[in-house]
Amino acid sequence: MSALPAQPSFDDLSPALSQVTFCVVDLETTGGAADDTITEFGAVKVRGGEVLGEFQTLVNPQTHIPALIAVLTGITDAMVADAPALGEVVPSWLEFAGDAVLVAHNARFDIGFLKRACASHGYPWPAPEVLDTVALARSVLLRDEVPNVKLSTLARHVRSSHEANHRALSDARVTVDVLHYLLERVGNLGISTLADLMECTRRVSPQRRAKRTLAADVPAAPGIYQFVADLPDADGAVRRQVLYVGKSRNLRSRVRSYFTAAETRPRMDEMVRIATAVETTVCRTELEAEVLELRLIAAHSPRYNRRSKFPERQHWLKITTEPFPRLSIVKTVGPDGGTYFGPFSRRQAAENTVAALHDAFPIRQCTKRLSVRTPGSTCMLGELGKCVAPCELKISRESYAELIDQVRHALTLDVRPALAAVQPRLRALVAQLRYEEADMLVERLRGYLAAAIRHHRLASLAGCSQIVAARRVDQRGAGGRPSGTAWQIHVIRHGRLAAAAIAHPGDVPQQVARDAVRSAETVLPGPGPAAPALVEETERIAAWLEQPGVRLIEIEGDWVWPLHIGVAEGRLSTLTLGERRAS
Repeated sequence: MSALPAQPSFDDLSPALSQVTFCVVDLETTGGAADDTITEFGAVKVRGGEVLGEFQTLVNPQTHIPALIAVLTGITDAMVADAPALGEVVPSWLEFAGDAVLVAHNARFDIGFLKRACASHGYPWPAPEVLDTVALARSVLLRDEVPNVKLSTLARHVRSSHEANHRALSDARVTVDVLHYLLERVGNLGISTLADLMECTRRVSPQRRAKRTLAADVPAAPGIYQFVADLPDADGAVRRQVLYVGKSRNLRSRVRSYFTAAETRPRMDEMVRIATAVETTVCRTELEAEVLELRLIAAHSPRYNRRSKFPERQHWLKITTEPFPRLSIVKTVGPDGGTYFGPFSRRQAAENTVAALHDAFPIRQCTKRLSVRTPGSTCMLGELGKCVAPCELKISRESYAELIDQVRHALTLDVRPALAAVQPRLRALVAQLRYEEADMLVERLRGYLAAAIRHHRLASLAGCSQIVAARRVDQRGAGGRPSGTAWQIHVIRHGRLAAAAIAHPGDVPQQVARDAVRSAETVLPGPGPAAPALVEETERIAAWLEQPGVRLIEIEGDWVWPLHIGVAEGRLSTLTLGERRAS
């Protein structure tokens, strides 16, 4: 199946450098202060390496030229006495520059004077693109090539046929030679458009920018990308290692951003320096890209990915199969007949849910093995009445089993009994003004409720042997214009993405779905409520299925949740304190 056409990137909209008209400008002034003015204009217009025209004129500043400036530039009061005033020169220069990209060496200085000249004589500033050859030289040239980026230094380095002598037109001609030299240098880095060139003026190390060629063949399509490198492992053998995995709707623009100033994360700068290649996989849908990204991170544990490198590490709450069962936190789900609840990404969250259930039900919390015939000694919890003390055989095995059934019911069917069970204690804490303890109790209940919703959200998908669903999305063609709609189709088996497909305009969605089912991955069910997939993958699938507009084509199994497994927002205080106290 072909992928959806991607929205054009800025590279597609930006003109090629060979088609860009540059107006290289240099000014001589009476000084560098805001109240100084221009004494000479010099400009050269170029495109594709050819000179299109030149502009030069002295300007009468209508003020005295300081002696130091006259010595530096060679421009004296006598030379400008008969020159036109600035108000006469500005419209001529604006007409010459037109809509060209302005180029200047230390552009802030020259552009600042040009803006003030326009403002003082009533001409709107045209706001052109501005390229600073100082910034470009700093980005492209290495320190061991040139000691500094002064115009005279660069003129010698590029072997300019003109002299940088502080006269406007001569300096503008030198700047043209510098510009052309720098354009040749950046061309080797895959920079071919104006947008690329403007990005290149930002502060990015030459080593990192040189890696831009790694993105040369990256497609402008949705999918995942991997930065890889050939590095020695612990045994000294050089092997391919995945450094970073990511996803994007437009792989080309996203990968290229790693070689620009847009990427500011220090670890990414280090990663790019190490990388020797970028590998990409085009995906049919965004969900397919998300899932593939998760699977690759789990498979390779890339050192530069911040998200969990071990998503398979989860915790589950288990009701054990002992004569007097208890709650236990385990790392895996097994076919042992136990009741499992979860998963939890952090052990602390599992412990909080256990504490919430212990607050509601007086089941045993000890881990020792208990005899059904020989009584043992009770613990403090038994003496305080927080445990029914099966260790002393004060409760029969049958009665204790009924209590465990209540816990199992609270985990699998209805949370309300667990909330109601803590009502007396919570009311007592509030009455005694022990608000911190009351808040801790409520926080445990919130964690328990969130875990219950997550459990059933995932378990319901894991229990469905197959779901085929579709969602209509807008397609965009050239220039980002709408070009019709397509159907994203996914085949989900036991909570795992088994296939993804696209039905383009003109395709029959039902036939595309049937083809996807035939080619889908075979998926066996996981143990108990666990899906045979990463938890994050099943969560992403659930989020996609729950979007508005998703249509079920086929379903095998029951994708349902118990009615009372969650609590509406704002109802928790009512269920734990009662209507009157909650209000």
